[in-house]
Amino acid sequence: MSQFNDYYGNSGAGGGGGGGGFMTGGSPYGSASGSPGGASRRTEIAHSLRPLTVLQLLNATQAHSDAEWMLDDTELGQVTVVGHVVSIQSQATNNLYWLDDGTGRIEARHWIDSSIEESGTGSSAITEGSYVRVSGTLKMFGSKRYVNATHIRPVKSPHEIYFHLLEAMTVTLIWAKGAPPRAGQNPKTIPQAQAAGPPAAGGSAYAVQSHSPATNNNQYSHLPKLEYTIITFMLNQPSNEEGVHVGSIARAVGGNAVTISNALDKLMDDGLVFTTIDDSHFKVAD
Repeated sequence: MSQFNDYYGNSGAGGGGGGGGFMTGGSPYGSASGSPGGASRRTEIAHSLRPLTVLQLLNATQAHSDAEWMLDDTELGQVTVVGHVVSIQSQATNNLYWLDDGTGRIEARHWIDSSIEESGTGSSAITEGSYVRVSGTLKMFGSKRYVNATHIRPVKSPHEIYFHLLEAMTVTLIWAKGAPPRAGQNPKTIPQAQAAGPPAAGGSAYAVQSHSPATNNNQYSHLPKLEYTIITFMLNQPSNEEGVHVGSIARAVGGNAVTISNALDKLMDDGLVFTTIDDSHFKVAD
């Protein structure tokens, strides 16, 4: 979604590229380039850019001070937020901005790089009462949560404010429900995978709705519970060349992104699943 817009571009205040964005082709794991291994995918998450509201930033959790930030069992990498500048506190080495986007308030700290000559579109052009886009990482100092801003600039138009809110909602829904059907695809009801282990004798541990194709999962009965549940869920999805999006898998089987990533990596190592159009779409090997 963010691929068509130029709202992520930064001229001044530390530079930055256009297009940016959290996903490539709707992938919550970032770029489709590189190895499909778990380490690569976690690196992509760390360097991806996710649009969020201030309330989502305030609701993010951290298991301990060195742990990754999580939101709804999803790891956060780089984040971007659009907000109204309530106040500015200028210091010798950094500027502090209090931001309010209507869902909450959070502090953004932008460190000054004296080697970069800022233009009129950089942080020097930001005033109290204006709207800005901030990109960076979520940090905690003591009990205070803030955004460590790598890029900050004034918004380009009022439409950017509304666009950001819509994009934040879209990305959140993709994480919750999976990617929407592509052009030409017929949306179909997808059953939720049940937290089940290998089937007991004489029965199936994975109940599917009547419209789903029947599958024989006995060949996967040796798999660990999570891997078996993933395979069973994928087998009961409508057949297509793109396979199943990792967001749909995560929503169906539950668990955090790292756990599901590791399970998919193991299934790929065993030759049971493979990636299709990108590193976030998987299909069961025939």
